[in-house]
Amino acid sequence: MKIKIILPCALLALLGFTACQQTTEKTVEQATSSVNVDLKKLHQDIKVLASDEFEGRGPLTTGEKLTIEYLAKQYQAIGLMPGNKTSFYQSVPMAKVTPDQNMQLVIGEHKFKAGQDFTARTQQVDGSVTLDNSELVFVGYGINAPEYQWNDYANVDVKDKTVVVLVNDPGFATQNEALFTGNAMTYYGRWTYKYEEAARQGAKAVLIVHQTAPAAYPWSVVENSNTGSKYTLVDSDNNASKLPIMGWIQHAVAKTIFTDAGLSFDEMQRYALSTDFKAVSLQQTANLTLNSAIKNAESNNVVAMIKGESRADEYIVISAHWDHFGTKQTANGPKIYNGAIDNATGSAATVELARILMQQHKIKPFQRSILFVNFTAEETGMIGSELFALGSVVPTKNMVAMLNIDGMNALDAVDYILQYGQGLSEMEDYLADATNKQQRKVKMDPRPQNGLFFRSDHFSLAKQGVPSLLFMSLGDTDPDYIAHRYHKEEDDYSPLWSLGGMEQDIKLIADIASTLANSEHWPQWKADSDFKNRRMQDKK
Repeated sequence: MKIKIILPCALLALLGFTACQQTTEKTVEQATSSVNVDLKKLHQDIKVLASDEFEGRGPLTTGEKLTIEYLAKQYQAIGLMPGNKTSFYQSVPMAKVTPDQNMQLVIGEHKFKAGQDFTARTQQVDGSVTLDNSELVFVGYGINAPEYQWNDYANVDVKDKTVVVLVNDPGFATQNEALFTGNAMTYYGRWTYKYEEAARQGAKAVLIVHQTAPAAYPWSVVENSNTGSKYTLVDSDNNASKLPIMGWIQHAVAKTIFTDAGLSFDEMQRYALSTDFKAVSLQQTANLTLNSAIKNAESNNVVAMIKGESRADEYIVISAHWDHFGTKQTANGPKIYNGAIDNATGSAATVELARILMQQHKIKPFQRSILFVNFTAEETGMIGSELFALGSVVPTKNMVAMLNIDGMNALDAVDYILQYGQGLSEMEDYLADATNKQQRKVKMDPRPQNGLFFRSDHFSLAKQGVPSLLFMSLGDTDPDYIAHRYHKEEDDYSPLWSLGGMEQDIKLIADIASTLANSEHWPQWKADSDFKNRRMQDKK
């Protein structure tokens, strides 16, 4: 009688055999290539998160409680660990600031109406901020960029004054690739930068002139985004160092102001493109009383983790913001901004990715940890990711890379993936490899002038040196979306969505994440930038 002896893989490995290892690796490879995306569960998660019951997922509302509890329960059911020590939540202390829309901006003899003509808000935790005969100064694009030899604030004192600035940057206006980055927006073109630089210069207020093409969205988006409640992190000084008044004005309003100053707005706009530009006083003053209701409270990021085996202190971050604009009270009743595409799809995708990657982890544990984060208050200035980037949950020097989702293609599959930014980091190479496996192609952002790389939560981490990719589909497959649903009440869930686009992108993200989680490589920044310098500091 022959006795068949079966040796365990561990013993075979000691004897020099590799068959078990090869079998295991083959099993993992097969599991990765045959990833199943549960479309029924995706539909259910999007439907729930974008339901009226969740009240538009506004931070500091009942909708927040429902949302973060729902996401945490999904992660827990899949078997993920709490990502913030013993908790699935990261507390985000902040203030909810709601500007009273019964205000007027008075310039000369003109009284401009809130919402219709201008918007104004503040990040200062103060119930009332005023402009009292604040001198108006035109500072072109409001940019101070030494690396481009450009300083719109040269030789002008704007302390306590109101600066009028153009949106975007000179590269977009000229389409000159040698000026900034041509058509592709730099961070200097973002409205967030305009406010930050004006605050550094000591200004009292900023009025950004809205024009649809360089802003990349119509006035309705500005109005919806700035007339309701906004949120801000609160520092020990109640944000006293923040810009007192953050405003926008309609293009027609700007023309009126310049005409009253005896100037042509169009001519001054052209002048702002000159290297000889110098700030111009508009010979008028601005008056405004901005009253705001202040509510101090705590919001939450949701954080869950798959713990790595050999390098558990190195992290791949997969993220999406959970918030939208909540519910606004109007004369015709409440309007719920459900944000189905932006970003219930992204939040549902992080849950599905957690399920897929956990299945792979059970077959063969990842070497690095994977952190799933759903951020609060992205829509009001990336507040949740700003706090997360400070490193209290995980130091940014331990973050290998970030994969951030902000709006997905809920329609049919396509033969491409969009890449935001070009020549920024080696993460673009990982994107190309994963896309090639799917027999798709990488397509560059068709609207680089919109500066989308600077407009979502991954940018908070990029500023801290973490190489990042943005996955976003907000209009390339459905051109009607930006015009009629983006940041509007109409962004609702549809049971008719095929989710084919989500399916292929989830598989692609899972591929990149699993590759990085089993690699020793740290993706590097390619282009010289503040991001690259920041990472180099961490690696010293």
